[in-house]
Amino acid sequence: MAKLMCLCFIILTIAVAVSADECEGDRQAMIKECAKYQQWPANPKLDPSDACCAVWHKANIPCLCAGVTKEKEKIYCMEKVAYVANFCKKPFPHGYKCGSK
Repeated sequence: MAKLMCLCFIILTIAVAVSADECEGDRQAMIKECAKYQQWPANPKLDPSDACCAVWHKANIPCLCAGVTKEKEKIYCMEKVAYVANFCKKPFPHGYKCGSK
């Protein structure tokens, strides 16, 4: 029984580590391709590049949104983030929470 518990713990640890790595990869890709379209000031809103939209379509948005802090919201305008999501045709569902928005 102890061996089974140990094996379950190891599998869970690996799954969490892989998930965190995936989210970090998405975060870095989002910074590289989309940051300039999502930063303050709120206006003007620029249409994102095809590369940015490609990142949006591949990214694990719930994982990225879970990492949005007040400090990050001082850099990234959530209104612009929503604009990019809509422009790239992967909008947030109605009532979805990403950061404080």
